[in-house]
Amino acid sequence: MRSTRTICTLAVLVTVGCAIPAVVSGQGAEQSPRTQGAQWTKFRGPDAGAVADDPRLPDTWSETTNVTWTTDIPGLGWSSPVVWDDHVFLTTAVSAGEERQPVRGLYDPGAASGATRSTASHRWVVYDLDFETGAVRWSREVAAAVPQIERHLKNSFASETPVTDGERLYVYFGTIGLVAALDLTGEVQWRRELGVFNGRQRFGTAASPALHDGRLYVVNDNSTASFLVALDAATGDEVWRVERDEVENWATPLVWENDLRTEIVTAGLRSVRSYDLEGQLLWEVGGMTVNVVPTPFARDGLVYISSGYPGGMPRPVYAIRPGAAGDISLSPGENGNDFIVWYQPMLGTYNTSALVYEGHYYTLLDRGFLLNHDAQTGREVYGRTRIKPGSGFTASPWAYNDRIFLMGEDGDTFVVRSGPEFELLHTNSLNEMALATPAVVRGSLLLRTQTKLYRISNDSSR
Repeated sequence: MRSTRTICTLAVLVTVGCAIPAVVSGQGAEQSPRTQGAQWTKFRGPDAGAVADDPRLPDTWSETTNVTWTTDIPGLGWSSPVVWDDHVFLTTAVSAGEERQPVRGLYDPGAASGATRSTASHRWVVYDLDFETGAVRWSREVAAAVPQIERHLKNSFASETPVTDGERLYVYFGTIGLVAALDLTGEVQWRRELGVFNGRQRFGTAASPALHDGRLYVVNDNSTASFLVALDAATGDEVWRVERDEVENWATPLVWENDLRTEIVTAGLRSVRSYDLEGQLLWEVGGMTVNVVPTPFARDGLVYISSGYPGGMPRPVYAIRPGAAGDISLSPGENGNDFIVWYQPMLGTYNTSALVYEGHYYTLLDRGFLLNHDAQTGREVYGRTRIKPGSGFTASPWAYNDRIFLMGEDGDTFVVRSGPEFELLHTNSLNEMALATPAVVRGSLLLRTQTKLYRISNDSSR
């Protein structure tokens, strides 16, 4: 059954609070048997876009086919949806004026595609939607102000995906420097101002917070005072802060629980750095390119780090094993060392994060090419394969049921068979700009376009 919901442009402010994208801390609320192990609590979910097989998950869809519900979302926000039990959390920034609209396919700085400033007041709003129906449970305005810094035309003032442990919700809006925690009814538990900072190119912010074992980690690399900060998740008190020698960065930090230890892996222009849980530097590696956007992720015992601004050199991918210490940067001509298992100098992407699925490392280049490498060795399986001429890609790929899903900026999702041979199976169109990476949970795909949130699932399974 398909239903359509609309959220009023003037958000309903209720006495309960707001919830948003998440990361599991291990300390969350007790889960019901129906939903145990089936949460989507952070950007790209628990396994960086790789999802267990489920016959309910859709292979084909359109604006009407296999759509359970659609809810209109006001304002502009490119944060991903997250899910806890029957709650779907989403953030947006609603302007009181006319804003320049995002344009597809802009990558290089310049008059058309560079920084844009807003002089209108904005309201930063969090929504809680019912998973079953798409109805709005509540909305919460957490801030109202004129943005103090610019954004890239393709960015938004609500691009950070929040995190949750099922007990509290944590949202970070870097453009106003606000971190807030809310309970699951939407009541604000604490607020903390971290400061508003411009990056070197004034493109705005997008690095989401990370949550682990009662601490919230926020990175903000800028041209004034870059930092990684750990906050007490229950109180918002600062636990520790480290300064970073960086100028800008849009990559979300990764809490990497490996066989040897737990560490916080952060990308950056000048260096990739990993810290222990008290903020001490464990290891670092240089050799990134400008405009670091892809989020580090871990699969099958390795952590993968990349950057790939189209005009930069190199555009690297590093696959690193646990246990590194000190500076593990490669010397000229090296393709690996004791801890860098493999390195590809020209495989990195600009906006999208890569995907590891069934032993294959899939690279979705922003200009519309797909590549496939062995995830453990870096060996090429197939090279640059054009998906669709003229299409740009910002959302990160995801996978389930032996399918790789590649969503372009025009709302078309290209479905590719997983494995050693490239085969484009079909294309699913929603006919609206889409930059946000979706959530995939409990047999449903939650996909955000510029004005809507879709819940998509196989009709035959509902």
